[in-house]
Amino acid sequence: MSKDRKKIRFTVTESGTIHEIETYIHEYPNLMFLLRDKLFLDDFGECGGVGRCATCVIRLNSIERNALKKDRNEPATLSKLGYTAENIRLSCQLYITTDLEDSQIEILEL
Repeated sequence: MSKDRKKIRFTVTESGTIHEIETYIHEYPNLMFLLRDKLFLDDFGECGGVGRCATCVIRLNSIERNALKKDRNEPATLSKLGYTAENIRLSCQLYITTDLEDSQIEILEL
């Protein structure tokens, strides 16, 4: 199996329901597209992944490394909504990498 096809697993909590997610590195352009595809979320990721609408806000639990690093539009977009915690991210700005392995992700309601 090539390095790019490494399978990763993590959990996502959405409206109190826990979903076990299994995917491959780079199978989706970012976490937002994966969540929309696998969980059929309405009104999620309205701006299409450019980091402006904040309809894909998540909380990362049990995760470290590069997955906590914010750049591009993300810090400004989150601060407009009052989110300052390091573990709050826009899922559209988070790539599918090994950093997500065994993590716990919570979709936040706006």
